[in-house]
Amino acid sequence: MISTRNIGMVAAAATLLAAAPLSAIFQGWTWLIESIIAVAVVAGVAALTRLARAPLWGQVLGMLAGLMLALTWLFPSGEELLAILPTPGTFAYFGDLLAGSMQDMRSYGVEVPDTDPLLFIAVLGVGGVAVLVDVLAVGLRRPALAGLPMLAIYSVPVAVYVDSVPAVPFVVGAAGYLWLLVTDNVDRVRRFGRRFTGDGRDVDVWEASPLASAGRRLAAVGVALAVVLPLAVPGMTGGLLDSLSRGSGNGNGNGSGTGGTSGRIDLFASLAGQLNQSQVADLVKVTTSEPNPFYLRYAVADELRPAGFQARNPSGRSVNRDLPNPADRAGRGVQQTTYRASVEVTKSLSMSLMPVYAEPTRADDLSDNWLYDANQQVVFSNRENSRGRKYSFDYVRSTFTPAVLRAAQPLPTDHPVRRQMTATPGPVPEVEELVKGLIQGKRTDYDRVLGIYQHFSADNGFSYRLSTESGSSGQDIVNFLTNKVGYCQQYAAAMAWLVRSAGIPARVAFGFTNGSKRDGDTFTLTNLNLHAWTEVYFDGAGWVPFDATPAYGVPGSTRSAWAPDTDAPEPSSPDTGATDTPAGPEASAGPAGPDNADRDTDEGLALGGTTPDEQPPVWPWWAAGLVALLVLLAVPALRRVALRRRRGGQAVSGAMAAATVDGGSDPGTRPVVVGADANRARADAHAAWAELLDTLVDFRVPVDPTETPRATADRLVRDTLDDDNDAIGSARLLGRAEERARYARDPLTGERLLPALRAVRGALAARADRRTRLLAAVLPPSVLLRWRTGMADRSGRMVALTGRARYRLLRWNPRRLLADRAAR
Repeated sequence: MISTRNIGMVAAAATLLAAAPLSAIFQGWTWLIESIIAVAVVAGVAALTRLARAPLWGQVLGMLAGLMLALTWLFPSGEELLAILPTPGTFAYFGDLLAGSMQDMRSYGVEVPDTDPLLFIAVLGVGGVAVLVDVLAVGLRRPALAGLPMLAIYSVPVAVYVDSVPAVPFVVGAAGYLWLLVTDNVDRVRRFGRRFTGDGRDVDVWEASPLASAGRRLAAVGVALAVVLPLAVPGMTGGLLDSLSRGSGNGNGNGSGTGGTSGRIDLFASLAGQLNQSQVADLVKVTTSEPNPFYLRYAVADELRPAGFQARNPSGRSVNRDLPNPADRAGRGVQQTTYRASVEVTKSLSMSLMPVYAEPTRADDLSDNWLYDANQQVVFSNRENSRGRKYSFDYVRSTFTPAVLRAAQPLPTDHPVRRQMTATPGPVPEVEELVKGLIQGKRTDYDRVLGIYQHFSADNGFSYRLSTESGSSGQDIVNFLTNKVGYCQQYAAAMAWLVRSAGIPARVAFGFTNGSKRDGDTFTLTNLNLHAWTEVYFDGAGWVPFDATPAYGVPGSTRSAWAPDTDAPEPSSPDTGATDTPAGPEASAGPAGPDNADRDTDEGLALGGTTPDEQPPVWPWWAAGLVALLVLLAVPALRRVALRRRRGGQAVSGAMAAATVDGGSDPGTRPVVVGADANRARADAHAAWAELLDTLVDFRVPVDPTETPRATADRLVRDTLDDDNDAIGSARLLGRAEERARYARDPLTGERLLPALRAVRGALAARADRRTRLLAAVLPPSVLLRWRTGMADRSGRMVALTGRARYRLLRWNPRRLLADRAAR
């Protein structure tokens, strides 16, 4: 019964460990706390039912009842009896939670918030798996089959997580399953009593069992396959922005670098890396009925933190449902025209966001896995990526005149958009002072925004360059406003920050310019056409684009009547047309640009940066990691050398502690020899014998702890040292010294034990193969055996301590107390 309860506890713990990958889905840890409560209740009820000797079906019913009580307590509907007893209203509420969980799964992208429906489905799943694992591992004694329900939880993040799933939670889950298997195996071995090999002989002390060796080999092969297979199978390594979430690459949309993690997108680093590509790769082909379209969008960054702008997790409904109609919120004077566009995403672009023009009204050829966030105006998916997709959509193009935007009234201070989109991480004196001067005397929000927009002009010293310069302020935005050098991500983020400081909602949008590859109404957009700009919210007009980046630095740049090109010699036309400003030497963000080798991959705002010459080199980190790995691998060898030196220091004199006493000037005085210390001699003999045994283990010579020293020496001479007289004499000397130290009144003294050890070790090394000699030097089996034995001893003590505590608790067993009372 005690072993059964132990396995039951391990089964519950293994279930919780197998649920660790769920941490990649939820934003918080509420799911874990509630899952621990549910699994603890299931494990406790299972232990009680087994204590009452209930049949297996009774144990299952008890665990299901316990799970139901736990769910009732964690997710109350308000109609329970005594707060934990479910009623019909409780089950109806559970049904609503299940229905709500399906809706939340479609509405939220990972990481998901702690909503009651999602928490309920997670706790229900973990608790149900705990019941199945307990039945299989404890009731049926089939722990290997328990891995199937554990795998159900284990694989959930892989199914719903579009980004590369973190590896650490999966390692934790695998450790839980291995713990369950090892616990069951140890229990079975203890019942059997001894270990044997396949040919019937006992397993030596240093020798691992064949089954354990095979298990280690299979584990190593399995881990290697788990790491290599996703790299070889197409689609298994597709991340949230497989090509855009990397800082640099080969020009095909795939590179090496860092991108978004935990469901967040590092849009700035993605943009910087793609603009600095040395090769050009076609990413999107779009055909539109709009003569001069504005930028093709795919994401926004609207959360301003101390590190800069970041992207929120989008949420929405299926893109195939009725999409919001922009005409419902359009104010007076806003002109709206509907167009049709078809998009073909190449295989070089793989992300969970779909490029569309602003304000789509209907989409075709997209599955229900693609959702639309009406607030961010982006199309996204938690299950699919854009690679190789072809789709069409209708969209509305809104155009404005400066008079219409001037007529827009400021949003109330309690308006949700103003509260959220004007938030800044804190006052920056330089920014506040600059904004105050730019908006001074401006009466409308549009004039304030226009004043900030016109500040980023060549007349004020701003210029376009892919490389940015570092500053001394310690703040990226202050450095950029001081140096006045950067490219689209710096301009867009800086303008959005300044507009927010003026109390006007603003955010940063990401997408593609129209580029320079146009064939009729078809545009071919490359990685060098990626762009970022600012969007400002006006009441009655919605999100209005402002592109503060110098037009000469952006191929396919588009300007408008409300945000004209501040560097153009003449004002642009009122319609939303593309500028035809000739490109100068630095006009292209492509490989022809002189600064194309520069890049800035800072996270967040990414306004600051350095040129490659100023960036810290990477090789010291690789060198430090290599040194740390070598030191870690050298620990067993260093430990072996330290033991050998310590023992050799004791055996140098062969326990001969002699001294002479000088008689001074008297020629008749004779030196006085002090005899050997018996305790020191015994210690030296024991140290030499321990070193001999470790040497035997290192060179794979069987060691039998039940043999006497003489028998071990004779066997060593007979089986291994059959023709080396020096080594034979040394082995017999060491055996005789240890035998005298153990059993005789006077130990052996005056013998040179250290040379004897060297002779035996040299003979064993000469007879060993190269692999054995290498392992004896680099990974000494004697050290590994000592560590393994020490861990087993500590584990055994912990098990014994737990058993004694459990025994004391069992003394208060109600059945035993009743039996004792009945006997009286």
